[in-house]
Amino acid sequence: MIRKLILPFLSVIGLAVAIYTVRVGAMQPKPADAVAQPAESPYTNYVAGAGIVEAKSENIAIGTVVPGVVTKVFVQYGDEVKAGAPLFEIDDRDMQADLTQKKAALLSSQAKLTRLVNAPRPEDIPPAKAAVDEAQATLADVTVQYQLYQNVADRGVINQDDLNKRKFAVDEAAARLAQTKANLAELVAGTWAPDIEVARADVASAKAAVDADQTLIDRFTVRAPIDGRLLQVKVHPGEFAPAGQMDQPLMLMGDVKQLVVRTDVDENDAWRVRPGNGAVGFIRGNRDIKVALKFFRIEPYVIPKKSLTGDTTERVDTRVLQVLYTFDRGDQPIYAGQQMDVYIDANAAVADTSVAETKSAAEAAPSAAEVQK
Repeated sequence: MIRKLILPFLSVIGLAVAIYTVRVGAMQPKPADAVAQPAESPYTNYVAGAGIVEAKSENIAIGTVVPGVVTKVFVQYGDEVKAGAPLFEIDDRDMQADLTQKKAALLSSQAKLTRLVNAPRPEDIPPAKAAVDEAQATLADVTVQYQLYQNVADRGVINQDDLNKRKFAVDEAAARLAQTKANLAELVAGTWAPDIEVARADVASAKAAVDADQTLIDRFTVRAPIDGRLLQVKVHPGEFAPAGQMDQPLMLMGDVKQLVVRTDVDENDAWRVRPGNGAVGFIRGNRDIKVALKFFRIEPYVIPKKSLTGDTTERVDTRVLQVLYTFDRGDQPIYAGQQMDVYIDANAAVADTSVAETKSAAEAAPSAAEVQK
């Protein structure tokens, strides 16, 4: 009897377990509570856009026109700097050596110019005059000897070669006297003006070379272009800093005294945005942190969207109009680079459109006189 009841009993238990398993499997799991509630627009008619916070001056990517090894970094992220303050320095030892050489050449050119301008020295005149006196004395001596030979009555005792030598000695002494007089006159007259101009040009050229090196050396020290705050510092001593534009800038800075939200508005909604319309922004992750936005400007060029929001309806080929709004951060934890959900009041745009449609309809409607005709 007991054996006959065991099999039906086990069947009933198996059926109950199967029914329970099916019911448990069919139950929908309770959805988890959202970490943060999504933001809601305060406007009845609005345009939504994804915004990113940036400095009002725009984020400035700091680079260098002179590649090289970084020897010193003067700032760190978060520092407030003034325009012209040094940010980091590139190794410039080779340029310093070249500058020293150029400065030596400049000093040499300046010394040469000074010597030419101040010529002649007072000490140079007496030796030149003495040379003239000596040449005059020599000429007088050889002239007397030549005259003695000429005054001999008996020509037979005079050798013609000796007579010629005396004559040539007189000519040579006269030429030497003329040369020493010319040297004295040139010395007294001072330096020739064109020579001074050439020397001045050499000085100017040497000075330009020194200035060029100093300008290039100054470019080895990268300085802040504006007053602002360092948002990122990605360069360190010993690293090589390449020249040109980089995907990851060496430093990033901007004027963050007032922040700007760069809002991407879908091109299909661009016509609904009007300058001066009100807007409000919510920080991603906390809809309680919101700021009133003030219209700043519209960049009048529709561009491909770069930052995707992850919405399933979003297309990769979406083009957007960028609208910029300013706001006062106050003491709220809002930082450059954060994303915001921006809602722009479109009521004014709708009103304008309604007025335009009404006006067009009125213009298209026939007048009473036309109806009577």
